[in-house]
Amino acid sequence: MPGNRKVRQGVVVSDKMDKTVTVQIERLVRHPMYKKYVRQRKKYKVHDPANECRTGDLVTITETRPLSRDKRWRVRAVLKSETSGTVE
Repeated sequence: MPGNRKVRQGVVVSDKMDKTVTVQIERLVRHPMYKKYVRQRKKYKVHDPANECRTGDLVTITETRPLSRDKRWRVRAVLKSETSGTVE
């Protein structure tokens, strides 16, 4: 892949759209004043051309060119499937 594209890991929270899944990314950020670690969550619409992802799957996503108004990410790999429980 050309350039340095961002790669994230998250959980599929919705698979109701055709060729699109919603992935929630969770990260820990330290509060600047109180020094406590706070969980920040963000949802991304991700392109899934084979419709292989299901709700609860752990996936790796990578940044790509704009595919629609909201989609700028693509499924790279399904790490853990919720239905079969296999790890690839």
